[in-house]
Amino acid sequence: MRKYIFISTIIVALPLLAIATTVDSVVYPDGYRSWTHVKSMVIHPDHGLADPFEGLHHIYANDAAIAGLESSAYEKGATLVFDLLSQEVGGGATQEGERKFIGVMEYDAERFAATGGWGFEAFAGNSKTERIVEDHGASCFACHQAVMKDNYVFSKYRK
Repeated sequence: MRKYIFISTIIVALPLLAIATTVDSVVYPDGYRSWTHVKSMVIHPDHGLADPFEGLHHIYANDAAIAGLESSAYEKGATLVFDLLSQEVGGGATQEGERKFIGVMEYDAERFAATGGWGFEAFAGNSKTERIVEDHGASCFACHQAVMKDNYVFSKYRK
């Protein structure tokens, strides 16, 4: 009988544990490449942030984030994606190489109050599950504080 009670407790508790561990997690943004492309840039090896950001960057924004970029006021659910690819230089051209990671900023003033309303995450390579931000976004937020006046967002809306 105890065995069945234990198993029943586990079955009931597992979904609750999953909810508790994802409440402050940023989810993988499926379909982000169909969002609005905001900008691209290249960070070269001699840049101060080359480790780990050397490569080609593409920034994407969902509709809520586009509204925020236009107004500097973000609503819950606004999401920006920083798609970082290695760069291959040769033959007079710089081209995309393998994906290094995607960085994600998701706005929710309540869930992410400690980091200016933004949740930060990075997903390794092409993985939708392998997370590489180990400090709940504190290190990301530390850098983004430099643009506090722009609601912690480096990218600008280009008309």
